[in-house]
Amino acid sequence: MADILLQLESYFDASFLTFLAAIILLTISPGVDTVMVIRNTIRGGRIDGLVTSIAICSGLFVHAVVSAAGVSFILLQSASLFTMLKLAGAAYLIWLGWKSLRNAWDRKTNTTLTGVSNTENHSVTPSLRRSFREGFLSNVLNPKTIVFYMAFLPQFIQPHESVMLKSVFLAGVHFIVSNIWQLILILMVAKARQWLSSEKAMRYLDGIIGSVMMTFGIKLATDS
Repeated sequence: MADILLQLESYFDASFLTFLAAIILLTISPGVDTVMVIRNTIRGGRIDGLVTSIAICSGLFVHAVVSAAGVSFILLQSASLFTMLKLAGAAYLIWLGWKSLRNAWDRKTNTTLTGVSNTENHSVTPSLRRSFREGFLSNVLNPKTIVFYMAFLPQFIQPHESVMLKSVFLAGVHFIVSNIWQLILILMVAKARQWLSSEKAMRYLDGIIGSVMMTFGIKLATDS
């Protein structure tokens, strides 16, 4: 145990600051994770957003372990396996986007038919298990994260260091940075949630977020 702690302490070297700066820039860049956290916070509030954030960031450890074990290398070398993973991730994002677009249409239909906003049917907090599943799968099924970890992490691993331990350590740093940033987003969105929860605002947001997620999915599927 003492040896592991000493090894972890040695990881805070000059290259760590470079890694930290790169991870911060990567984290604050808008992407699928940002859209997912905002979407679920609007849907279920701060707890829903926080569970989604933790789930997304938990997927980073999967990528780190997979990368360290060399499975990512196998995926990158096998065009068919990589394509299958890419299409699975794209299909999942498109499905989530379609669900948001369907919600937007349902809200419009309900308002048109009844003449009033039917907010009561949409006020029930969704299952936290569902939020965790959505966040975790959106990250794990994203092949771009695999490519990033496979190409990026080795630059910060020295030959004498344990590849697995260092990879998990770096993923842990990424986990903390991402959760801090996403918590800021969650608090900002939750503060404006009263306005965002109006039927008209939710309809527009469902439409915008659904379109963005489907665009991410299509782009992921068509990228070479």
